[in-house]
Amino acid sequence: MGTSVTPNISDFLSRIDPFDKLPTSLMQTLASCVMVKYLTEGEIIEFSALCQKRHLYIIRTGAIEQKSPNGELRARLGEEDQFGFTFLEPLKNAEDGYQAQVIEDTLLYLLPHQEVKNACINYPEFADYFAAQANVRLSSAVNYVCRKEEKGLFFRNVGEVASENIAIIDCNTSIKDVAKSMCEDQRSSCAVVMKDGDIIGMVTDRDMTRNVVAAEIDTNQPITEVMNASPILINSDDKVIQAISLMLQYNIRCLPVIKEGQVTGLLTTTHLVHNHKTQSLFLIEKIKYANSVNALAALKGEKQIIFQALVESGVSAEIQGQVMSMIMDAFTRRIIQLTEDLLGPVPCEYAWIVAGSHARNEVHMLSDQDSAIVLSDDASDDHKIYFVHLAMRVCNGLAACGYPLCDGKYMAATPKWCQPISRWKEYYHKWVSSPEYNKLLSISVFLEVRAIHGNGDFVEEIQSYMHECIHNSPKFIPALVRDATETQPPLGIFNNLVLEKGGENSNTLNIKKYALNLIIDLARIFSLAAGGSLTGTEERFRYAAKHGTMSEDSCSNIVGAFRFITQVRFRHQLNALNMNNEPNNHIYPDEFSSFERKHLKEAFKIINELQDVAKLRFVKGV
Repeated sequence: MGTSVTPNISDFLSRIDPFDKLPTSLMQTLASCVMVKYLTEGEIIEFSALCQKRHLYIIRTGAIEQKSPNGELRARLGEEDQFGFTFLEPLKNAEDGYQAQVIEDTLLYLLPHQEVKNACINYPEFADYFAAQANVRLSSAVNYVCRKEEKGLFFRNVGEVASENIAIIDCNTSIKDVAKSMCEDQRSSCAVVMKDGDIIGMVTDRDMTRNVVAAEIDTNQPITEVMNASPILINSDDKVIQAISLMLQYNIRCLPVIKEGQVTGLLTTTHLVHNHKTQSLFLIEKIKYANSVNALAALKGEKQIIFQALVESGVSAEIQGQVMSMIMDAFTRRIIQLTEDLLGPVPCEYAWIVAGSHARNEVHMLSDQDSAIVLSDDASDDHKIYFVHLAMRVCNGLAACGYPLCDGKYMAATPKWCQPISRWKEYYHKWVSSPEYNKLLSISVFLEVRAIHGNGDFVEEIQSYMHECIHNSPKFIPALVRDATETQPPLGIFNNLVLEKGGENSNTLNIKKYALNLIIDLARIFSLAAGGSLTGTEERFRYAAKHGTMSEDSCSNIVGAFRFITQVRFRHQLNALNMNNEPNNHIYPDEFSSFERKHLKEAFKIINELQDVAKLRFVKGV
């Protein structure tokens, strides 16, 4: 029943997540059902199956500590936070016995569960915010932010943008007849080759020029002689951003579009370049043909345009990282090629490897250089001099292109990180067998590496040796766990976050240090414990779940936390760029919205719980 304070309650609810998603009339109805309760410091709210009337608790003012039945802290909650919703299905009664203790005088709003249930039934989207599974709540939060953005071309379906003009020809058709079919009524720049209803190949007008005319091929031969077998395809329901990612990854200009196994059209770069932000995604092609480091440096501004476009478009953090990593790969490869041309032929085989966020395909606006060189074991001292010069030029060239030098000097230009295979094996053996702090610092950089130029087999060899060392060293994983759990995420109310003290970033939350780095460390631990050699954070967690070192629920929860925190970080960096400020990882707590505070607390709690699991699972005596 409504009271004289109902308008006050209604105004408060209308400003907090998720009630701000409800129609005004329903939100006002819920406000009229709210009971108000004032609790003093030290009072305890008990939960048990004997409770006949259960409520969703909303903190209007004050602070509360949630503790599990064994007395462990679950969370500290403050203004606008909510608790009690996990008594809803499907985890009804799952948390009976836990306590909520008042640590500051607190004004609570109590909303009967039945009213919440009714709202969930009528508004399924609203129900996601009260889902029992943390990963469902966080996924809903990520998707909500995506829906809020103006996605434009990036999030349109490929089928909406693609042309219907595509030639579909039989595998026995001659090259000459295929060319005629492609030219009829300016039909298509591409032909799809079919055999018994299956797509077996593709040929483009460029292929006709290079592989037929220039090569003086007999045009009476079947098209299968010159087609590209196993072409890259895209589904009509996929998003344009996915098509762009494929074009960048495989350096192609057109994608046949399929629906239910049938070819329905063609997507080309021509369909996309009318949008300047989309056009900038084809920066890789510009990089490929740049003829100097100065020409490459002139392109660095386009990285920022791409990053802004991706974040504004609501693209997932995983895709953002992949696109930005492909661009960094392209800059690196081209600078290496230009430097080799300048210094002359390489004196022995080698591999240029990248580490850190670059190796994980998680590059963003703040990513610096983490790199190294692996030389063949027959490299002489004179050979090493060549590669030190090459590395210095490449690292300085990357810095000119907007990729800062690594403060810790974990770069190929540092002689220590330009070594033969045998020396790299010595490094890994020393790091793994005696994992003291300074060795953990080094191996944490080079636990994930990938080759982007040269002989990739060298990297596979040293990585295989590293995993062999880890398998034979029972002390290594526990040492990683102890190092990774020394720092904990902030579980407290936001007025008492773990903040930086002193300096220009005083009183800010370092979201990299207190959240993202912790997740990346946990991904390494659980994946390595399962014998995995993957580098991406999400794929490491999925590998660990598949191979039994963590549960599927834990995997889903931590991946959801990673995605949401990364999204918050990227949006903070985007806001800085839009205000012509330097992006960073330091966020003032007051900048977080109610929506962000709620879900960040959820994510921090998931990180803390997985840290506890890691300690129990991998560290003896805990």
